[in-house]
Amino acid sequence: MDIVGAGPAGLVLALLLARRGRSVRVFERRPDPRRAHPEGGRSINLALAARGMRVLRAADALDALREFCVPMPGRMLHVDGNQQFIAYGQRADETLYSISRATLHEQLTRSAATVVNIELNFGQRCLGLQSCNAGLLRMRDEVSGREYELRSEFIIGADGAGSALRDGLCAAGALQVREERLAHGYQEFTIPAQDGRHVWPPQALHIWPRGSFMLIALPNNDGSFTATLFLPEQGRDSFASLAAEPHALRALFEREFPDASALMPQLEAEALAHPPSSLGTVYCEPWQAPGRVLLLGDAAHAIVPFHGQGMNCALEDCLLFDELLGTGNDFAAAAAQFEERRRPDTDAIAQMALENYLEMRDSVRDPLWQRRKALALELEQRFPARFIPRYSMVMFHAEIGYADALRRGAVQQAILEELTTGDAIDWTRAARLVTERLAPVSAPAY
Repeated sequence: MDIVGAGPAGLVLALLLARRGRSVRVFERRPDPRRAHPEGGRSINLALAARGMRVLRAADALDALREFCVPMPGRMLHVDGNQQFIAYGQRADETLYSISRATLHEQLTRSAATVVNIELNFGQRCLGLQSCNAGLLRMRDEVSGREYELRSEFIIGADGAGSALRDGLCAAGALQVREERLAHGYQEFTIPAQDGRHVWPPQALHIWPRGSFMLIALPNNDGSFTATLFLPEQGRDSFASLAAEPHALRALFEREFPDASALMPQLEAEALAHPPSSLGTVYCEPWQAPGRVLLLGDAAHAIVPFHGQGMNCALEDCLLFDELLGTGNDFAAAAAQFEERRRPDTDAIAQMALENYLEMRDSVRDPLWQRRKALALELEQRFPARFIPRYSMVMFHAEIGYADALRRGAVQQAILEELTTGDAIDWTRAARLVTERLAPVSAPAY
């Protein structure tokens, strides 16, 4: 079995398949991360949540990553010169873990390299499909420039949002692709350590919510933070307006994020080295060419990063497909079942990721939002089997599918709105609404 793409999804899928005794070849256009300097500025720090950690554990890859993870049990809001910590949940295990993409990539590569039935091939670019029916890939060696054909019995595309394999299937008429670009982009910066230490408490995702835009910063285990600026692409306070004026970026930071600006001496140099990148959601149908090819992860359903679930979702894809293969299905049957079961969940997380952008950049400042957040936590304490805040369902309850989290979250939001119309909470009414409208949580079908 051949996998195109050696990012987290491709490598973890290879590890899962190899544990079942399958021989796997992995082809990646980039150099070997154990030897090459990592790409910078084009990606966002990753937040490991319960779903991703469950998959990494199943692939025997989690223990090797723990020393590189920084726990984040909540958000730290930077508003009006003050910092306000808001916990994600109320249990010790409701914690996210920040890890740099480069570190994760390197460590997963090292894990895969120790497995005898995994063959890693770096510097090999997929140019597309020569023949879907025959399983022929067009490839190019990035060092020598030599182009060649690769024959594969089964092909899995895990080559990301810009998937060459998906483009090849689309060109062959095997599937249709639609990308909905967000009118906002992002740019990545560094907040360096001071004397080897973090300049702010590292146990949080730091957010500067500013209504139509925001800055976030995720801690790294070397004492630095990776900061990401999200701005509209056009208009006032946009990437277009910053490009029109040489000193506009520093002026924006000094006005909107003064505590961060004072700690970022390389701001302008980093902006020149790493220009803004776009954001969007990829919708693809189908995800497979019957019997031969399957797309998963970002290649099939890339999402915007505002729920911290892109990688976690892709890893969950890998676990489901591996489990379907492990039940005795052949490749074609497993691929068909995978798409049927998984698509409702990936559509749901795509929607929730877009909705969470508004929450992060604006809603978190709203006293009513904070009141409803506190009420949701209280309802969870009183009715733990029925009421779980939507954010918690997505991030900390891997047993709840994304589609179910979206559905239950809508019911819960309506309950919160009904209960906060006045000053005091009617707990008798709250108990009735929760009991009548929310059945106890059940696990998904996979």
